[in-house]
Amino acid sequence: MNVDNVDTPHGRVVVVGGGIAGLAAAHRLLLAGRRVTLLEATGRLGGKLHAGRIADAPVDLGAESILARRPEALELARAVGLGDRLQPPATTRASVWTRGALRPMPQGHVMGVPGDARGLGDLLSAEGLRALEGDRAQPPTELGDDVAIGAFVAERMGREIVDRLVEPLLGGVYAGDSYRISMRAAVPKLFEAARRHATLTDAVRAVQGAAAQVPAGPVFMGVEGGVGRLPLAVADAVTALGGEIRTATPVDALTRRAGRDGGAGTWEVRTGTEVLHADAVVLATPAPAASRLLAAVSPAAAAELGAIEYASMALVTLAFRRADLAGLPEGSGFLVPPVDGRTIKASTFSGHKWKWVDEGSGDLFVLRASVGRYGEEEHLERDDADLVTASLRDLGDAVGLAARPVATEVTRWVGGLPQYPVGHLGRVARIRDAVAALPALRVCGAAYDGVGVPAVVADAWRAADEIIATPTLARSTESDE
Repeated sequence: MNVDNVDTPHGRVVVVGGGIAGLAAAHRLLLAGRRVTLLEATGRLGGKLHAGRIADAPVDLGAESILARRPEALELARAVGLGDRLQPPATTRASVWTRGALRPMPQGHVMGVPGDARGLGDLLSAEGLRALEGDRAQPPTELGDDVAIGAFVAERMGREIVDRLVEPLLGGVYAGDSYRISMRAAVPKLFEAARRHATLTDAVRAVQGAAAQVPAGPVFMGVEGGVGRLPLAVADAVTALGGEIRTATPVDALTRRAGRDGGAGTWEVRTGTEVLHADAVVLATPAPAASRLLAAVSPAAAAELGAIEYASMALVTLAFRRADLAGLPEGSGFLVPPVDGRTIKASTFSGHKWKWVDEGSGDLFVLRASVGRYGEEEHLERDDADLVTASLRDLGDAVGLAARPVATEVTRWVGGLPQYPVGHLGRVARIRDAVAALPALRVCGAAYDGVGVPAVVADAWRAADEIIATPTLARSTESDE
């Protein structure tokens, strides 16, 4: 085994993980003058952001959009030269496929929780609409430190609004179960408003009122060529700034090496072939990998990280001849409530939703279906052909699709989405407290403060900024310049 630079110059940071979190952290550190080596276990950078092609048509094979109401991801995209490639969706008109029909997605809700009954008449039964009105007749609910959003909304407004709207919307973000998902973690603004207002309806209206003060603009943005272009552009920027990126380099162990004569120590980062010495480390990996690497140096953090659960899902991407799709509904696609018992949980009409997909597909039309929620891992055990058949069957029932695809692509994200159950933020606080006791080491990624791209970038920047501000590292770097 090679030992890499035992007398390493001060200021070197090793970033473990080449998803958007690790790349964003590396970029931030390099801009601050740190030396950075990024290690990615697989042969590909980008993690859950993955631009690809199907039948020579461009498409995202992972996350496809960026929340534009948070600035971090768009700022990063502009910083690495993608500003002129940012595009809003060509259409945001979506539907809910429930009770045997496509029903328009209602407006005026906060993650499916409505401020009134407008637009819900086609989605809910008469009994479900009456249940909504029950919110105003109830005394305030004591929320405590946290509550499952599905359980709380069902208590205030009935199960039907949860099962037909909240559940499919949250399932699209977390692939999770709304009756387990933390309201405080997943919808923090609504949680805080619900603590201040007597009814959930009033809380929703308060959140909507605050949102109305934000300048108008797209809620989501995409990237021409795919959101998967973002991590590749960041990687190019990291290299241009002098950073080193190594793929196919899994990290086996992480240990602390004491400094000489009472001086600052270093971290030993062990791969299969060498030991790298670093003044600081950023772990930008999923929670299970971070747990394994921290087991020897912080058992408390490792235990908490090991308790974070993940959901698996698959994307079934399909390319059709446009001429075979006469009658396909307009709009960006539809969501499917779990209560309806279908295999797919959503379908995106990529050729309608994104101008760059439409223009790059020629005579083809691309759409995709997603399969898999928390607790439904059995779907991921089905072979690709079976997942394609099941998706086509559901698409046929939903929109009358009878055409056969000219190409298919199944992308599996095993353990792809961390779950945020009640108490998640307390767990994150305990992890960060335990990690903070370690010198010059931080964690970041989707497992902590949000699964969306902006939240992950923000968490990476926080981790990088804390490393940059580490007193011993800052002094060492200054003395080296």
